[in-house]
Amino acid sequence: MRVHLALLIHAHQPVGNFDSVLEEIYGLAYRPFIEELQKHPGVRVAFHYSGILLEWLENRHPDYLDHLRALVEAGQVEMTGGGYYEPVLSAIPERDRQAQLERMSEYLERRFGRRPRGIWLTERVWDPSLPQTLARAGIDYTLTDDQHFLSAGLEEDQLYGYYLTEWQGSAVKVIPGLKKLRYLLPFRMEYEVVGFLRRVGEQRDGALAAMGDDLEKFGAWPETHQHVYTDGWLRRFFEALEETGDWLQTCLPGRYVMENQPLGRIYLPTGSYQEMMEWALPAGAGAEYQALLGRVSQMPDGERLSRFVHGGVWHNFFHKYEEANHLHKRMLDLSRRFEQAGAGQAGYEKLLEAQCNDAYWHGVFGGLYAPHLRAAVYRALIEAENAFPVPVEARRLDFNLDGREEVLLSNQSLGVILAPGDGGVAAEIDYRPRAFNVINSLGRRPEAYHERLRGAGRHQEGARSIHDRVRSKEQGLERHLLFDRYQRHAFRSLVFAAGRNWEDYRLGRLEESEELAAGAFEVLAAEPLRCLMRGRARSCLCEVRTEIRLEGSAVAADWELRQNSMAELRGGLELVLNLLAPDAHDRYFLLPGVAERPRLGWGGETSGECLSLVDEWTDLRIDIRARPPATWWVFPIYTVSQSEAGFEKVYQGSAILPHWPVTAGLLEAQLRLQFGPAR
Repeated sequence: MRVHLALLIHAHQPVGNFDSVLEEIYGLAYRPFIEELQKHPGVRVAFHYSGILLEWLENRHPDYLDHLRALVEAGQVEMTGGGYYEPVLSAIPERDRQAQLERMSEYLERRFGRRPRGIWLTERVWDPSLPQTLARAGIDYTLTDDQHFLSAGLEEDQLYGYYLTEWQGSAVKVIPGLKKLRYLLPFRMEYEVVGFLRRVGEQRDGALAAMGDDLEKFGAWPETHQHVYTDGWLRRFFEALEETGDWLQTCLPGRYVMENQPLGRIYLPTGSYQEMMEWALPAGAGAEYQALLGRVSQMPDGERLSRFVHGGVWHNFFHKYEEANHLHKRMLDLSRRFEQAGAGQAGYEKLLEAQCNDAYWHGVFGGLYAPHLRAAVYRALIEAENAFPVPVEARRLDFNLDGREEVLLSNQSLGVILAPGDGGVAAEIDYRPRAFNVINSLGRRPEAYHERLRGAGRHQEGARSIHDRVRSKEQGLERHLLFDRYQRHAFRSLVFAAGRNWEDYRLGRLEESEELAAGAFEVLAAEPLRCLMRGRARSCLCEVRTEIRLEGSAVAADWELRQNSMAELRGGLELVLNLLAPDAHDRYFLLPGVAERPRLGWGGETSGECLSLVDEWTDLRIDIRARPPATWWVFPIYTVSQSEAGFEKVYQGSAILPHWPVTAGLLEAQLRLQFGPAR
């Protein structure tokens, strides 16, 4: 009996992650794993590090990369490639795919002396057309999840090797990464892992058992550092591999596929690992999917049959989260501009950086709910766009592919994307000198995992897989489970009964006219620096006209409300602005007539002509001037999401509503947002 074990260990940190977080993970997982591996020269491992992380290591810990190179030269380690900025390849254009893959290959050849033969497939998101992309880039193999192979009809005992797949004659080798190994390492005892591998060998002599998973789980996931290093799990695991060398040998996947024949040809369906395909479903469908898996598991051969319960596809995140779709289509629009500009266009590297996958999706992993990660992608996009000559224009197109036309206004200081079909709002306001989208918020919506919050506080012992953990980072998160009816944008028209108060606004009880808040506005004029839109509401017999103008480094909104009923109403233009840090001392409000500087997590009521937000860290100040002077309602927006560490509330910006009474059937008001340095 003979078994080959291929371990492909993946390490990545997203664009925009905090340096302190990277240092902590380096100390908990990256460094000790390599230190332990160096003590066991008979254990072979393939590694993948994203280009983002490699750059950080090069700057902060170059000796770490020197150790890796020594292991490569000794034949103990294989470095695999991938998209340099860790994009989901199927979500970006072919030209950008090739650029991402080539940048990584060039770096690995320069730093470690060898071009990679294989790649890490980001989030194991497979698309049947990828062989053409990979073959064109000179890539020989990749590893995908065993779910791809099982759902294509293979049996479990057919997973112990590799296959060829092709697209229009372009072929690539694909290795099944075993889910059972992902769940065994490092959470079960080392002898259980060896026992599993022995059973694999009993099914197929000469079998290849492969696993691809995160390096962070070996020390950086909760409770794992104690388990993996202090309690000696990794040492014992490596020792067990060395002791079973008569029948079990670790191998480098690139060498294995070069020296061994494929098991056959296969065509894999679009997909990812099973958990990802659940996360990509809308909340209600996700709950039904979990229930279906539960019912199937109770059936005879339920585990085997569950392979055909597919779930969603990764791209469905662009349906589930409009914010992700906006970001993605913003990237695609800019990519087209670079393609039209031709080779050598300055700023192209920033576009590639903006394709980092994390901010485009959400599950236990995925950073869509993390505003600093979205901000980093927006920053890269705006910096890439700043490389072009900035036209003074009003561009009309359905850039986000929702079937409704948007209006894009721009000048040297600002870029604004207006959505007439969604209440005439501004979906994005970019202040170019800081490369900062000041809206960058996320709507509060139900998630399938919210039902688990009641049990989140129960203590759980020991190191456990992220997928098995239920934990809350603070008590009382249930009170933040409030959900929005609209996208969190700026200049949304809210018209409501005069008796409403701040608490009604915070709790979503204004009972405003939805026809005006989210109805389709007609574009009356769209010209350079100016867009005029009109919305109507039959329910309250009102008509609204909103004119958005760019005036240097200011955005002005003239708002007119006409009422043909006797109802006592108030009206306002809601703004949502996100300077990211609700509790930081250097980010705060300046309130009219108040000396105190409340931090951005503040909520309450004030009145006057001007309210300001200041971010000393970014060196940005936003003065919001209302004419006539307004009553201002403000509250912080918190979402409740899950992450590796458990359930948490996340600040998604502040909702700011200046509002006025409607007098004699007419309200005329202006808001002016002036952008400039903090001091």
